[in-house]
Amino acid sequence: MTADVSVLRLQDAWRECEGNAYHLCLAIVLLDPVMPMTGEIYTQLTDEQVRIIDQFILRFTKLQDAMGNHLFPSILEYLQEPYEDRPMLDKLNRLEKLGYLISTEAWQGIRHTRNKFTPDYPDDAEKNAALINVASEAAELMCLMLASIEKKLRREQGAFELGSTLSVNYPKRWIMHTRI
Repeated sequence: MTADVSVLRLQDAWRECEGNAYHLCLAIVLLDPVMPMTGEIYTQLTDEQVRIIDQFILRFTKLQDAMGNHLFPSILEYLQEPYEDRPMLDKLNRLEKLGYLISTEAWQGIRHTRNKFTPDYPDDAEKNAALINVASEAAELMCLMLASIEKKLRREQGAFELGSTLSVNYPKRWIMHTRI
């Protein structure tokens, strides 16, 4: 595979992640007034707040999928790492060793949280509220990972253009944590 193709795949994967991160953080900012979520708050959500939660869940899922299925493999491909046919855990461990992933274990926790969104608990407001709280923390970590990847790519792989700097408006409660 030529270097040009691997650069294009990495750029495409980056843009996909950037768009999903932007909309994920926008949903979190809009949910901030009802966070941390409780069962009582959950049962009193407005229709608009429910739509924002749906947007949050959709973008959380899409960002996690885009990072795991597109960005991580395209980074390894760009770096000419022979991991194409290896299990995902091997890819994650290699990315962590190379400094592109904060923690394999943390990524697996994010994936586990994403999988919890599949079932719906219509009669358990407390469970739904707790899941939203856990997912909000996982979303923060996922966005931190994305920012860390961006920083490393710009610093060490400056031969190609990612586009503009990640333009995510982080929720105010994340500000102290986002400095990488």
